[in-house]
Amino acid sequence: MASFAVSEAIEGVVVVTPDVHADERGRFVETYRRSWFPLGREMVQGNRSDRQAGSVVGLHFHLHQADYWYVTRGRARVVLHDLRVGSPTERATTTLELGGEEERGVFIPPGVAHGFAALTDLTLTYLVDGYYNPEDELGVAWDDEEIAADWGVEGPVLSERDRRNPRRGELDPARLPRGVLRT
Repeated sequence: MASFAVSEAIEGVVVVTPDVHADERGRFVETYRRSWFPLGREMVQGNRSDRQAGSVVGLHFHLHQADYWYVTRGRARVVLHDLRVGSPTERATTTLELGGEEERGVFIPPGVAHGFAALTDLTLTYLVDGYYNPEDELGVAWDDEEIAADWGVEGPVLSERDRRNPRRGELDPARLPRGVLRT
């Protein structure tokens, strides 16, 4: 049976360590089950991100969409920051590593900014509970001093979009997410 760790740093974030079944043929890992996430909703789209070592993606956030991330190849340092106004963990930042020898996935609720650094070449798969909506695809600066993220890479490679994301203090307060996801 998979084990779960509810984040003490950010309300609603759940880290899953699934069971690994291995024998002489290889291995099998059940990476996701809807029932693992009491605050989650049905995932409707699956995506894959292949990145080279040293790449940084994010920080991105959604007002309505939740994500579930799982690294299938390589290692990633995940950075999470709670942007939800009124959340008990508002303004908290945490990091965790996915991939490598330790099998783990992470559920990220709406309103939690998220990004990752490729510590090695990697493949990250992610499920989302909403179809892509450019109006719900927002960002905050990856290097914002207020967020104080430790990405674990030197001289990161970033997209133009991620280089242009605003600082946390520049975000429109009326567009910040409110409270904690409830289902």
